[in-house]
Amino acid sequence: MKLVTTGRQDGQSGDARAGDAHCDPFDSVLALIAQASARRAHLVLPVVDAAARDPALRTARRLAKLFEDLAQTHPTRPVEEIEDLVWALWISHPSKAAEALMTRGIEAFADGRLAQARGHFDALVAAWPDWAEAWNKRATLAYVEGRDRDACRDIARTLEREPRHFGAIAGFGQICLRRTRPCEAAIAFRAALALNPHLHGIRALLDEISGGAARMH
Repeated sequence: MKLVTTGRQDGQSGDARAGDAHCDPFDSVLALIAQASARRAHLVLPVVDAAARDPALRTARRLAKLFEDLAQTHPTRPVEEIEDLVWALWISHPSKAAEALMTRGIEAFADGRLAQARGHFDALVAAWPDWAEAWNKRATLAYVEGRDRDACRDIARTLEREPRHFGAIAGFGQICLRRTRPCEAAIAFRAALALNPHLHGIRALLDEISGGAARMH
């Protein structure tokens, strides 16, 4: 997973669905995956004139076209290039301060300074709660630290904001595997592959799950 919150849940009142203590975070993510799959056929590109005036709509249009290309068996450009462009758009933000804090968090995470990374990602989701990638990065950290339920809560928040986030969906599948929940893992992996059929490692994991299920019968 291109790594897909902390135990603290304060300052997150806008995310009751994902953070409700009485709601199983695994069920929350599965519901969001199902909703996204049902809506996918009805998504439309932003109109060109509006996109030209609004940077957010322009980004949305670029992402829509990239996902359209990525879903093809033979995209118009190398898959790695499309994926890099998608991730670059996800990680971008109109606020330079937000981008700088994201960079510090990523660098701390890469260097193994996990407590510092956690502080940066906590600050990101508190200051810019609508930024899907901020939640995804915090989910990734929780996954690495073995805090699976926290990771699932933040994956749910990621998918509420960006339902096409194949990295977060694939990450959820890997959490399910770690928790010996192969059926849920298979659902997640199929959803990730529907968005990006070029995730060969995820396809191999799905094949392994399917083969294991067949052997059990």
